[in-house]
Amino acid sequence: MKYHNILLVDDSPNVLKALKRIFRLTAGYTIFSAESGHEALGILENHEIDILITDENMPKMTGTELLNTIRVLYPQVIRFMLTGQSDIEIAKKAINNGEIYRFFTKPCDDFELLIAVRYALERKNLEIENAKLQEIVKRQENTLRNIASQHPELLKL
Repeated sequence: MKYHNILLVDDSPNVLKALKRIFRLTAGYTIFSAESGHEALGILENHEIDILITDENMPKMTGTELLNTIRVLYPQVIRFMLTGQSDIEIAKKAINNGEIYRFFTKPCDDFELLIAVRYALERKNLEIENAKLQEIVKRQENTLRNIASQHPELLKL
C-alpha cells in the first residue's frame, strides 16, 4: 500500500488537531502540519506532498498566496482550500490563481472532505499510471520503427 502525504496548513492549532484526527482514522495517509504558509513551504522543500489543505485567513501569507506559490513551485501537489470565510471572491481567487482542486468552508463535513481527498488521489494515481503507459507505448513505437528501418522486408509480411 502506498502512503500518501497530506499537508494541513492552518494558523489555529485546534483546527489542525481536528483535521489530523479526521485523517488519522483513515489508513494510508502520512500527515504533516504547518501553522503558516512559510512553514508549509519548508515542509514542501523536504517532503513529497500529494495533497495540501490550507486555510485562507493566516498572518503574513494568506492561503491564496500559498496556493499560488505552490502551483508554481510544486504543480504536482493537489491543492484544497478550507476556510471559515464564505466570501465568494476568496473562492474565485483560490480557484483561478491557485488552481485548487476543491474549496470547502468551515465547518465542513468530515466525510465529504475524506471522499474528496480520496477521489483526488485516485485521479492523481490514474494520471501517473497513464503517463507511464504512454511512455511504454512511445518506447515500443520507437523500437518498431527501428526494426522496420533495419528490416524493411518485414513490412511486406
